[in-house]
Amino acid sequence: MDLEDPASEPLYDKPGFLEMGVSPAKAPDKAVYVTLDFEKGVPVAIDGEKMKASDIIRKLNQLGGENGIGLLDIVENRLVGMKDRGVYETPGGTILYRAHEVLEMITIDKDTAHMKSKLAVDFADLVYNGKWFTPLREALTAFATETQKHVTGTVKLKLYKGNIITAGVTSPESLYSESLVTFEESDYNQDDATGFINLWGLPDTVQALREQGKLK
Repeated sequence: MDLEDPASEPLYDKPGFLEMGVSPAKAPDKAVYVTLDFEKGVPVAIDGEKMKASDIIRKLNQLGGENGIGLLDIVENRLVGMKDRGVYETPGGTILYRAHEVLEMITIDKDTAHMKSKLAVDFADLVYNGKWFTPLREALTAFATETQKHVTGTVKLKLYKGNIITAGVTSPESLYSESLVTFEESDYNQDDATGFINLWGLPDTVQALREQGKLK
């Protein structure tokens, strides 16, 4: 099969095509659970066992590969502008990225999370284009490091036939408050929303009045 042709389907089930695992179709019928612990954004343990980040990746490569996780078929853009088709296996990295993302959901505020997501594209471009030793990369790294101060906690994931399903997340640094967000009796005063909505929509209200010729 010619992988350079985007019209060609990757032969994931062909013997020898994959080196790190199996296709989702050949993965076990029983789900596998894995738990990851993080301290300030850094993975420190898997299933309660402390180990180096490199060893965590190796373990996740094994688990992910066995369960058909981390197959990526993309057409990417090279630095010089041409498009390039590639099929990758990243079982460990895919699981680790998802776990970290889930933990950030409850530990990072909205504005910081959105900005981090935007800057991630710029950071990836710098690294891809070989600009690691640059002031901008250092500045973006400093920002990313600052965002991880509270990213500490435990994430439980379920691996099943190429899928990664969130099975639970806890953190001593969580911003999530069940007493505030519950739809039942809450510590949050629902009446506060009325004034907020009126103020938030005031610019739109003024513009509408102008267009109707009713602005005084």
